[in-house]
This record gives sequence, structure tokens and C-alpha cells, in this order.
Amino acid sequence: MKIAIIGTGNLGKSIAKGLITSNAITTLYLTKRHLKSIAEFEGYNGVILTSDNAEAVKNSDIIIFAVQPSHFEGILKDVAPLLTEKHVLISTITGFSIAKMEAIVGKETFVIRAMPNTAIAVGKSMTCLCSNGNGEQRIKIAEAIFNRLGTTIAIPENQMQAATVVCASGIAFWMRLIRATTQAAIQLGFEANEAQELAMHTCEGAANLLITTGNHPEQEIDKVTTPKGCTIEGLNEMEHKGLSSSLIQGMVTSFNKINTIKTEQL
Repeated sequence: MKIAIIGTGNLGKSIAKGLITSNAITTLYLTKRHLKSIAEFEGYNGVILTSDNAEAVKNSDIIIFAVQPSHFEGILKDVAPLLTEKHVLISTITGFSIAKMEAIVGKETFVIRAMPNTAIAVGKSMTCLCSNGNGEQRIKIAEAIFNRLGTTIAIPENQMQAATVVCASGIAFWMRLIRATTQAAIQLGFEANEAQELAMHTCEGAANLLITTGNHPEQEIDKVTTPKGCTIEGLNEMEHKGLSSSLIQGMVTSFNKINTIKTEQL
């Protein structure tokens, strides 16, 4: 695949690393205003570093935009005259709708929105995808790219704001839960590094159990709770203190905030 990443910041670098290590590229153009910040990619076969977005677009078929939201519209207008029927546009820009992209590049263009999370850096992103009408013909390309960097799911565009909260902000929510588990483990007598290792791998194991078995969380909870046991007593205490309701309320609050931001941008 001939791919260009326009705006190789933190997210763009993570995508680039995943594409390189999984041998997904024929050529990979990485653009950045200051090339020094992406010098780590020099020397990779097929990887070209440039500050010229036009050069990257002309020599690529798949264009992944990972720029700052405030810069996206201007960049899209700059490259629009260079687009041909071969180009597939993949935007990772939160809040920038397909309709706004189509207004600049035309409805006939293959337009896809992708919402990955920061776990893309380790090949474990949960990436949500949606597209315009034409983009549906190329959604498999986006799936092929991002499945190399984790897992994908195609959703309607009107669910992208909610997906941002569940998947992108969700990384922070899970990090906080892991931190809390680590703190508890320290209080129970473990050294800090041991406590974090216990918390991280237990969290990973819980997720993998559900991924592998397809079970509901309560099915797995039932396997480790016994009558009058320590697990159920701990779970009940957490619920009395509002664990589930706090998490749900926090996510709903994040969703309300992201919708406020979107309204302010219109």
C-alpha cells in the first residue's frame, strides 16, 4: 500500500510504527513541519520524510490525516486540488464531520473517519470507523490498516462521539482504575513496582478472558465469588461506594462535554 500520514505527531508516529513493523507498506510518506521530530524513521525501507504535504499526496493512494483539529480544514483545502479517483482519505480528527470533509473534497471522494486510541502505540487500539457513501467501498482498506494496529469496528457516524468517550477517553478511565488497584496493593504490603505489575496483568487477564470466551463479565465474576467470601464482600463494598454508578456518570459527563465542544465549533 502507498500510504501518507499527514501530520506525524504522537498519533501519526504510532500509526507509522505499526505499519512499518507489520510490513503493511509499499511506500510511506510521513509529513511534519519540522522533520527533526520524526528523524527516528530515517533509514526505513520505503519511508520518506517530508514537510511537503503535496508531495506526499501525489505519491500515495491512502492519505491518513493526523493533524491538529485547528489545522485540518486548511490542509484539506490545500490538498483537495491534488486528489484523484484513486485516493482514499482517512481522517483521525475528532469532531470534524464527513459532511465538512465532503464540502471541501466532494462527495465522490472516498472519505473515512477513524477513531483510534493511544494503545495503537502497542498494537492494541480499539479503532472505530465510519465512512461516507463512496467510502463504504474502501472501508475494508481502513480495516486492513487498523487491524494491524489492534481491533476495528464499523459504526454509524452519529455514534463517533460516544465511541470517543468509550474508547479514547476510556484509556484514561482504565488507567485510573489500574492506578487505584496499584495503590490498594501497596497498602496491602506490596512494593510499588510489584503492585503495578499485579494490577496491569490482572487487568489484561480479565479483558482477555472476555475476548477469548465471549462471556459476559458477570459469568466470570461468578467463577471467583463464593458464599460469604472475600471477593463478593469486596465487590459489594465497592458498589455501596458507587463504583459502577461513578464510572457510568463520568462517561456520560465526558459525552456531554464532547457534544458541547462540537456545538461550540459549529
